[in-house]
Amino acid sequence: MAATTVIGEHDYDRAQEIKDFDNTKLGVKGLVDSGLTSIPRFFIHPPETLPDVRPDTKPDSQQTPIPTIDLAGLHTHHRSSIVDQINHACRKFGFFQVINHGIPSAALDRTISAIKAFHEQPAEDKTRVYRREIVTGVRYISNFDLYSSKAASWRDTLTIRLGPTPANPLEVPEICRDAAAEWDQEIQRLGGVLMELVSEGLGLNAWRLRKMTCLEARVMVGNYYPYCPQPDLTVGIASHSDPGVLTVLLQDQTGGLQVKYGEGWLDVKPVPGALVINVGDLLQIMSNGEYKSVDHRVLANPKREARVAIAVFFNPSNTEDTYGPLSEMVSPEKPALYQQFTLSELMQRFFNKGLDGKALVNHFRL
Repeated sequence: MAATTVIGEHDYDRAQEIKDFDNTKLGVKGLVDSGLTSIPRFFIHPPETLPDVRPDTKPDSQQTPIPTIDLAGLHTHHRSSIVDQINHACRKFGFFQVINHGIPSAALDRTISAIKAFHEQPAEDKTRVYRREIVTGVRYISNFDLYSSKAASWRDTLTIRLGPTPANPLEVPEICRDAAAEWDQEIQRLGGVLMELVSEGLGLNAWRLRKMTCLEARVMVGNYYPYCPQPDLTVGIASHSDPGVLTVLLQDQTGGLQVKYGEGWLDVKPVPGALVINVGDLLQIMSNGEYKSVDHRVLANPKREARVAIAVFFNPSNTEDTYGPLSEMVSPEKPALYQQFTLSELMQRFFNKGLDGKALVNHFRL
């Protein structure tokens, strides 16, 4: 913890140090490339919020795994079993992985390679899209909540708006332009399948979430986690739940994603060819608490090889419509647990509050 005492309390200007870092437009990777051996003070998290980064000594047989669900039999008599597995995972874990999802492994590899290539290209090629706002639909940034969070996290991010109004293709960096467009096509198809399965798991018409435009608003977030010289003092992403309906995550084989389960944390161990799916806050609310959006986090990367993970967040496109528990999920035996609100209210509160556990769902609880 010596890094916290290098500068005296009275000499340390946190706001200025953050501003200076932001103004470099080089992100966390720029710090790593500079050869630093200790992280800047504003990246250090309070000890009580830091994960235990010591290796889990429990054998695999004693660890609770996040379910991996095989979608191969989706259009056969196995569909009902797949729905049951997803239903169970959404209720118990809020997370699951899918294999045999129909996206070629070559497309997975191209997407990861393209996002990695963007982050590892010369700095002058990246800084063109380094900005705090996302009016163009494209943004490269380190920590969207840099100025409001209690401590920064060790990652850089490329964000691309995919729908309903996609970013101008010419705004998308050329090095990942084709891969992002291809990934959007693949993820729309899979997203539609997942929306149907989730709807069926709740006992709803298969097209219930599709008709609510839950497939239309999509944002792609390419996170880059470079080597961290002091991974025990910071995190890759702080504990939070996602605000939307569903998230589809493509991660490389590095590992580091953890999911809250009971009083502890489960590793979401990479499965070759798999995609990670998780329930968002809005789906928890619409299901009236039947499905759970859960806290998750990413450890700071202790490895020399950077970790890359690409998330696509699905939300309704009708931002001014009113949302809350679906009428089919409310009964005299189970009244509504959440109030009504617009999606604009939900997202504004998320971005104003930053990554702060389950604060969003709790805010809208009756």
